[in-house]
Amino acid sequence: MNRYAIENLFGIEGLNIAWYGIIIACGMVLGFALAICRCRKTGINKEHIYNLALWLIPVCIICARAYYVIFEWDNYKNDLISVFEINRGGLAIYGGVLGGVAVALIYCKVKRISFWSLADTLMPSLVLGQAIGRWGNFVNQEAYGNQITNPSLCFFPYGVYIEEIGQWRQATFFYESALNLALLTAMLICYPHFRRKGYLLPFYMIGYGTIRFFVEGLRSDSLYLLPGICVSQALSGCLIILGIVILFIIRKRQAVRQ
Repeated sequence: MNRYAIENLFGIEGLNIAWYGIIIACGMVLGFALAICRCRKTGINKEHIYNLALWLIPVCIICARAYYVIFEWDNYKNDLISVFEINRGGLAIYGGVLGGVAVALIYCKVKRISFWSLADTLMPSLVLGQAIGRWGNFVNQEAYGNQITNPSLCFFPYGVYIEEIGQWRQATFFYESALNLALLTAMLICYPHFRRKGYLLPFYMIGYGTIRFFVEGLRSDSLYLLPGICVSQALSGCLIILGIVILFIIRKRQAVRQ
């Protein structure tokens, strides 16, 4: 599949619109729409979502790219211009999440609104965006898993054929996308039954951390902190632990108020 939906836009050589960018943009738009729909349930003014989006989108993209480039610096140090070529792929979701949380915390502090209510509003949107964004990996033929040697297993969605290396590989991008949709469904179903604000934040951290830890163990193109130590699995473990800590903090704060 051609990576570009439109090549040489307006007749300008090299001005291309990549499917990867279109898919990411669709994830952002649908995530934004979901957040707006959830404002009524969480008590957040819609204007805050509009204002926050102006900061979240650029910061998350920059942080997601920076995270990826830092751990893949050997591939960019001799060609610094390629650092900005995000149309070729190379966005790490953990970088985007860290940047997004920082922006949300600062925004809530400045505007004096509840961070927990904002988290309940935005977490489902984040999961939806991740589920959609993973299909950008399909187009770019990246984020795949181990080689499939059994011919009977060479079919989608279990596997995906990678043209560059001429092999069938586990479709780990699809595994994560499907599991994220399952996580999103669980979040939306469980939320009305929560008696405390902010539960969707640890719900996401524990849920996505578990998903990513599992999927990352199947991938063959993971970023490594040290030989044998996968960065994303280490961060996933930290995310799960932090999610459990935040869960207890929320319960304790509510118990004190009661």
